[in-house]
Amino acid sequence: MASWTEHVMWWHLYPLGFVGAPVRPDAAGRTDAAGRTDAAGAGGDVVHRLGRIEAWLDHVIELGLNGIALGPVFASSTHGYDTIDHFRIDPRLGDDADFDRLVAEAHRRGIRVMLDGVFNHVGRAHPAFRAVEADGPDAATAGLFRARWEGWRPGDPVDAEVFEGHESLVALDHSSPAVEDLVVAVMTHWLDRGADAWRLDAAYAVPPEFWARVLPRVRREYPDAWFSGEVIHGDAAAIVQASTVDSLTQYELWQGIWHGIADRNLFELQHALQRHDALLPTFVPSTFLGNHDVTRIASAIGAEFVPHALAVLLTVAGVPSVYAGDEYAFTGIKEQRFGGDDAVRPEFPASPPATEELDAAAREVLEAHHALIALRRRMPWLHRAHAEVVDVANTSIAIRSVAGPTGGTAGDAEAAVTVLNLGVTAVDLPAAGARSVAAGRAELRGDRVTVPAAGWAVLTA
Repeated sequence: MASWTEHVMWWHLYPLGFVGAPVRPDAAGRTDAAGRTDAAGAGGDVVHRLGRIEAWLDHVIELGLNGIALGPVFASSTHGYDTIDHFRIDPRLGDDADFDRLVAEAHRRGIRVMLDGVFNHVGRAHPAFRAVEADGPDAATAGLFRARWEGWRPGDPVDAEVFEGHESLVALDHSSPAVEDLVVAVMTHWLDRGADAWRLDAAYAVPPEFWARVLPRVRREYPDAWFSGEVIHGDAAAIVQASTVDSLTQYELWQGIWHGIADRNLFELQHALQRHDALLPTFVPSTFLGNHDVTRIASAIGAEFVPHALAVLLTVAGVPSVYAGDEYAFTGIKEQRFGGDDAVRPEFPASPPATEELDAAAREVLEAHHALIALRRRMPWLHRAHAEVVDVANTSIAIRSVAGPTGGTAGDAEAAVTVLNLGVTAVDLPAAGARSVAAGRAELRGDRVTVPAAGWAVLTA
């Protein structure tokens, strides 16, 4: 694995929402400054919106992050996950020149770029599937899909496998060499244009053996590329070993953090950390507090406790990402309905707001991001740190992180102790060998630390 992945921290964004592009077929066309109108889907005119992401790159650097993880940027019918052309930038975002400029400006600042690869399925309007609908099993692209042809007649709908009941998302046949070749071609095409990494969307729905055939072929040309699979459940270590992916999304830790805080049950966080720690001999997970598919962390636990969650995220092992807007305590609730993602995928302003424009809660959350990301930068060994819970109650916890997956002793120089208090009164916790307060608020007295009501801190040796 490339050494840069031990130091990268991502700023994750959903481009179509971020730049204000229409995402549904019934959305009205929008007119840009030149008077051109686009409609939802990839059939409209090119509107050059990717520059709005470029305007936020300095903000990424100021946060202390050094990667942008882009949601779908390829031509699609609606929300980006119903791809119709993997080799074309979605015209609602711009064109190849816009993409090249964004990558160049990111790299000029030392920012890596990760793309979202939707390789489990394509949109029903994809030309390859349109050909199958027209020509049936005789279509040159019929081998890309899992279709049932018994009883089919020309003009009949094609009975093809779809993704999780979504009729608009037609599943690819991952046993097909043609699908393997397609994915290799897409990955290498965009790595050649400057991408550094791939998020593998819905990787849990793809046989691990498929990735084990594809990724070595890509790595032969791009040995420094990094691949993180979206996996929500299952035996993560076994999936990594079978698939050869570098990392998987750590939904169990995400759930343990926000449930532990929201439910005032930090024993759940303790359990999640134990399971998280067990993954480290096999791989380093992709960790997060928010993404484009879940309720905003500030809505889940309250803005006042976002720094608590962030302190855990940035002092335990992982390749962490910040979902764009979480650093400002953006709110938004994911709903299981048509348009239910809109609240967590909003349009962003043309440029970052000035600090004085933020309310008190947003300023506090932003300050916590600056402090904790800076701390993580100073302690790169946290990438693969062993975390041990040294004290836990329903509303308080002390977590000691030490270098290496196998832990160490209380005298280790490389150690960080994260203390959280969710309660309404101060709490006294073990300092676990720490000697100074590196971030947050707490008072050290010998081998004990006092954390104020609703307080948090990170201590160092």
